[in-house]
Amino acid sequence: MLNKHLLTIGFIALAGFAYAHGDVAPQPVDTDALPDVGEEWLIENPYRDAGPEVWQLAVDIGNSGYTQNCARCHGLGVVSGGLAPDLRYLEAAEYGDEWYVERFQHGMTQNGITKMPAFGELLGQKAAWAIRTYIEARPDDGALDEFEDRLKTFRDQLAAWSDNAPEANEVSQLQEELAAIAAKVETGSGAPIADSVAYRAAALISGDQPKFKQAAETLTIGLSAAE
Repeated sequence: MLNKHLLTIGFIALAGFAYAHGDVAPQPVDTDALPDVGEEWLIENPYRDAGPEVWQLAVDIGNSGYTQNCARCHGLGVVSGGLAPDLRYLEAAEYGDEWYVERFQHGMTQNGITKMPAFGELLGQKAAWAIRTYIEARPDDGALDEFEDRLKTFRDQLAAWSDNAPEANEVSQLQEELAAIAAKVETGSGAPIADSVAYRAAALISGDQPKFKQAAETLTIGLSAAE
């Protein structure tokens, strides 16, 4: 992971990076299901270590909020095309959180031109941290490459199970293998958990009602996007 010194240099440079956001009105984000975080703005992500259920909820809500409000400049899936900073590499710690939340609250203006609007009052703090949780959970570039062949095999197996129900022990074994791969996928931010397709597929086939078809589709879409 990039050390703090390199991140400091990198994001000082990014602070002056000119990019045009355009006249797109911010879209509201439904955060009612998330735990309250108080009125005073925090400087560290409260959802990062709030437990797996809250974390996953924040990722899902943050995904929607990011796609509606941030992807136009910062790229789909937080993969920047060069127009704006690649936020996947903003450190998942208080140092990175402070930089992020200041920009989210106040935006950025350069030479009288709004390069990024202020989202703080418009979207609120819960939306800010949900989006942050989604961003920092994005897998690093190439993080799934070494597992691609194995994941394709799992995808095909899950698709077959959509028509022919497997034995419970087969499902358990595949779920464990997917979870083991998910645990090895690294984030760009250094966050401990990557919201990868392996992670999502493992979650979809856990529990009493495994969703084989949805898990297969998740792997198909994710592997296609990685190519």
